[in-house]
Amino acid sequence: MKIILASASPRRKGILENFGYSVEVMPSNYDEKINGLIYSDTLVENCAYQKALEIKKQIGDDELIVAADTVVVFDGKILGKPKDEQDAFNMLQSLSNNVHFVATSVCLMCKNKVLKSTDKTYVTFRNLSKDDILNYIKTKNPLDKAGSYGIQDENFDFVVSLNGELDNVIGFPMKLFRKMLGELGV
Repeated sequence: MKIILASASPRRKGILENFGYSVEVMPSNYDEKINGLIYSDTLVENCAYQKALEIKKQIGDDELIVAADTVVVFDGKILGKPKDEQDAFNMLQSLSNNVHFVATSVCLMCKNKVLKSTDKTYVTFRNLSKDDILNYIKTKNPLDKAGSYGIQDENFDFVVSLNGELDNVIGFPMKLFRKMLGELGV
């Protein structure tokens, strides 16, 4: 069965393909508008669901549609993608020497079945200097990532501990996905 990925994220596509899945990308245009809101599993799962639903309306019921939404959560609030370099700086400064979590909600749709679930990984950053943050921002890597960072980025050394699945922080929790496939009977 072919997987329709309702995301333009090269990281999600890459993770799925690295595990041997055949993926067709059909990005959803659903705009979640959840930055700064108080986090809940339901809120982020609904974003993944809406992305999958938009694609389902275009292709019908026979394919497996996979949608996901990844957010960084600090102090109960969702840190999405930064608006600009100053926003990225502020986010990274707030994460400095603190623990936050990354939550990825996954929605699977196939035929008349819908599954939604969320995985969380807890991440601790070391104390970051102003230069650490500015040098990272100069790479432009943080500007298209939730929480203003990509743990997979070259020379990214802000993390001192990780409790959970690394793939989740990158953008797609494979353990959760495989469990959900089993529940779906795929």
